[in-house]
Amino acid sequence: MSKRFNRRRIVTWIIIISVFFLGTNRISSYLHNYYHATSEALECISSPAEGITVDYLDNAIVFKSENPTAGLIFYPGGLVQTEAYAPLMEQLAQQNIMCVLVEMPYYLALFDANAARGIQAQFPEISDWYIGGHSLGGAMASLYADRHKEEYEGLILLAAYSMVDLTDGAPVDVLTIRGSEDGVLNMKNYNKNLSNLPADYTEVIIEGGCHGYFGDYGMQAGDGTPTITVQEQTTQTVDAILNFMNN
Repeated sequence: MSKRFNRRRIVTWIIIISVFFLGTNRISSYLHNYYHATSEALECISSPAEGITVDYLDNAIVFKSENPTAGLIFYPGGLVQTEAYAPLMEQLAQQNIMCVLVEMPYYLALFDANAARGIQAQFPEISDWYIGGHSLGGAMASLYADRHKEEYEGLILLAAYSMVDLTDGAPVDVLTIRGSEDGVLNMKNYNKNLSNLPADYTEVIIEGGCHGYFGDYGMQAGDGTPTITVQEQTTQTVDAILNFMNN
C-alpha cells in the first residue's frame, strides 16, 4: 500500500470522525471562526510596495517583483485568513523572491495538501522553487515536499515540523524558524520530529518572537507574550529565509 494512499486514508478518517463526534453544525461554526488579517496586512495587497505587483490565480495570491530570481509557494497557518501573510510575502518579493500565497478551503491546509500542484508550470521563467508554510500549513507543505523533492530547492517551516521522514530518497534542504516565546507550538512534538529532517537542517530561533507573528492577525489564543513587534519578527524571518536561500 503506497504512502500516498495511507496519508489520504488517515486524513479522510480524521474528517469523518470529527464530523461524527462534533456534528455538522459545530464543525461549520468552528471552521468559520478564524483569525482575521489586520488592516496593515490587507494594505500590502491593495497598495503594495513600489516595484511589487499583486495578482491572483484561481487559488492563490502572487507577490512579484520585476525580475524575480526564485519562487516560494507558501501554505498559511490553520484558521488564519490568507491575507494575514501579505507583509511577509511582500517583503520577500522586495528581495526578488516571487511568493505564491495559497488560499486553503476553510483556511485549513489539511483540506488541500496538494494545493501547490500546477503552480510552478504557470511561471516557467522561475527555475528555483521553494515550498513552505506556517504551523499546520508547514506540516502540510512538508507532506507535499516529501512527494516532490526533485521539484524544490528547499522546505521552509515556520513554527512547524514535518511528520514525515524527509531523509529518504533525494535530499531536500530544510529551514525551520520558531519564536522563543511561542506558546502554541508543541515543543515535545517539535523536538521529537526533528529526526525527520536531514542532518544538515537549519534552525533559527527568533528571540522574543511568538507563534502568531509569522502572520499579521493579532495575538493567537494560547500564544506566549512576545517581546518584539510583529514587524520585527517579519523582518527577521525574511532575513533568515534569504540567508537560507543564498547558502
